[in-house]
Amino acid sequence: MSTYRVLVSDPISEKGVEALRSSPEISVDVNTGLKPDELLKIIGDYHGLVVRSETKVTPAVFAAAKNLKAIGRAGVGVDNIDRSAATDHGVVVMNTPSGNTISTAEHAFALMLALARNVGQAHTSMISGRWDRKTLQGVEMFGKRLAILGMGRIGTEFAKRAQAFGITVVAYDPFLTAARAQSLKVELAETPDIALAGADLVTLHVPLTPETQHIINADRIKLLNKGALVVNCARGGLVDEVAVKESLDAGHLGGIALDVYEVEPPPADFPLFGAKKAVFTPHLGASTAEAQENVGIEVAHQVKNFLTTGAIVNAVNMPNLDSRTLESVGPYLDLADSLGKLLSKIAPAQCDAIRVSYLGPVSELDTELITRKVLTGYLAAAHHEAQVNLVNAPAIAKAHGLRVSESTAALATNCTELIEVSAIKGEEVCTVAGTFFGKSARIVHIAGHYVEVNPTGKFLFVENDDRPGIVGTIGTSLGGASVNIANMALSRDLPNKKAVTVIEVDTEPSAELLETLRATPGIIRVLSFEL
Repeated sequence: MSTYRVLVSDPISEKGVEALRSSPEISVDVNTGLKPDELLKIIGDYHGLVVRSETKVTPAVFAAAKNLKAIGRAGVGVDNIDRSAATDHGVVVMNTPSGNTISTAEHAFALMLALARNVGQAHTSMISGRWDRKTLQGVEMFGKRLAILGMGRIGTEFAKRAQAFGITVVAYDPFLTAARAQSLKVELAETPDIALAGADLVTLHVPLTPETQHIINADRIKLLNKGALVVNCARGGLVDEVAVKESLDAGHLGGIALDVYEVEPPPADFPLFGAKKAVFTPHLGASTAEAQENVGIEVAHQVKNFLTTGAIVNAVNMPNLDSRTLESVGPYLDLADSLGKLLSKIAPAQCDAIRVSYLGPVSELDTELITRKVLTGYLAAAHHEAQVNLVNAPAIAKAHGLRVSESTAALATNCTELIEVSAIKGEEVCTVAGTFFGKSARIVHIAGHYVEVNPTGKFLFVENDDRPGIVGTIGTSLGGASVNIANMALSRDLPNKKAVTVIEVDTEPSAELLETLRATPGIIRVLSFEL
């Protein structure tokens, strides 16, 4: 019997479905065209969901999807998936940004060429029996100045094609470095306005966010040279369609080519349909046989690999966790989980903040996943969140008002590397820390005491006055209750002050035994827990 069930609710390539079914651990149901209420009735049976743009994955869907672990979007945009709800429910959302890169770049470039040479209008004229050579005079691309907003995969591919046509490229992207711009042979603009100023051509390749909505508006259209051409194959809403119509009518903007729209499909009275120089296509950027097959196969492997191995690639709500990352940070994840669980047991309740510090080689890794694993351990034990995982741990911490921070500074130690986790409540700080001796993980610091403890197992944590006889009393009590000691670590801060005893046991102590120990003179605190 298969371990995981995956629902494919939108059409993907047959090779993608075959890739999912290639794993004996996964059973696949292809059920497309579901109405919202139909999806709600069945989604609770599935661990994975594969969609394109038709299926709307709403908060109601997540509430009903009790077993859902991953959603794969065969495409780039995830506007149809409520990412906040996905994160709150601990569901990884992955897209396929590379599968349709060439397809979309080529389509955008085709639209720009069609716009420059009036291909659409010429075709309509010809089949109407006219021969409008003079009225359909176009413009050359050579020597023009092109503004690219967004230099990800698609923007980069567009730039290569533009340069082959002798076009000067200026690019804006908040993550584009000067070195990367130089290697791509494009002029780097610090703001969208700088990129657009004096441009003859514009192409958009940015996501739709509150910051990018109407990134092409009335004010920015005025920055363009008269007769400029604008192409949008990215997301509807990037272009202020009303402002574009007004500029076209006024004769400043030279033309518009759209593959995406604020409302899809656009209504019959869409004002730009009456524009003299415009080209429209029905969201065809990724609609090539090659792209459809590529994204189908890519999303299938992403969902399959996540369910069967835990690998995460192209996630939009958490860092990637591919095989290489797993190999580098994997050994630290179990230790981090144990440190989080241990801290939740010994730290004061209702802490204000969690601080995770890294020392040595571990500090050179991508530590975000390790920090998230600390949080999963801490939150699962401290707040009893049954669904806490790597995806939703930061959101749950924020919902609890728990601040989380990272640093590479740690307490003075003889260890070559260290993960130190502190819970902070007002002026009170409780700290635990762990390291590796060779390949063996060890907890080496608990609440101000240096110890050496395995990070897994059943434990008793005893805090007591440092005076003779207490360790013997603890051992006698455990022996009398038939609880065998597997390991023991003792530590004290100063002679005759306070000491701790951390005991690894084979069986969980009974409530009666714990009460007996707590009633023993000199014993301050007794905790029982499993890591």
